[in-house]
Amino acid sequence: MKKILKLAAVAAMVLGCSACSQTQEEESSWQDQLIEENTLIVGISPDYPPYESLENGEMVGFDVDMMAELEKYLGVNVEFEQMTFSTIVDAVNLGQVDVGVSGFTYDPERQVLFSDPYLESAQVILTKKDSGIESAADLSGKVVGAQLGTTGADAAAEIEGASVELNQDANILVEALKAGQMDAVVVDLLVAQNYEESDSSLVVLDEPLVDEENGIICSTSNELLMDALNDAIAQFKESDAYEELKTKWGM
Repeated sequence: MKKILKLAAVAAMVLGCSACSQTQEEESSWQDQLIEENTLIVGISPDYPPYESLENGEMVGFDVDMMAELEKYLGVNVEFEQMTFSTIVDAVNLGQVDVGVSGFTYDPERQVLFSDPYLESAQVILTKKDSGIESAADLSGKVVGAQLGTTGADAAAEIEGASVELNQDANILVEALKAGQMDAVVVDLLVAQNYEESDSSLVVLDEPLVDEENGIICSTSNELLMDALNDAIAQFKESDAYEELKTKWGM
């Protein structure tokens, strides 16, 4: 009888511990992975219109408006941390920001989690209309600019015979192109089209160097946060606001 009672007690303890462990798992949530309570800190580089840029000191762009929409689905406050693009991945991995949102496209070397895509994109060549450049093959022996730390820089490096110059700021690269200091710049399709529309001297070549998709990034240790982001992105893409913002920013 005593033996049976002891076995029953042990079983109760095991069940109790199991229930306790299950409760702890249930209590763990993506909000626990945030740096600050009830706040999503977003690393962003506002030099890449129409994704994000500065107008009269105010941050504007598709990504900025998108985060305002995701804020509604996530139920937390969004706070932007302005930084150069090439430092965002490190900031995410070091826990300085929760996520990175700056026209990111998938790159396995970045060693972060990527969300489900929220926009389609590509890496393309932006050049001057009178340059005589009609394809990547025409860039052999030419100077090509690209933004540091981007997949555009990787794509530019694959152009045979081209000399690649990198810079932190995409706007500086385009200004160098217009000034004749570069022969072409490799940037995201939507960014290139934005520059083309704002300056009649520029043209986007038809054939993309590589097709891509845009996503949000976070640390590989924050899987619960990424799950929440993917849920929010899915709801956002089903909303009227998604198409409205694409129209607003020419996406």
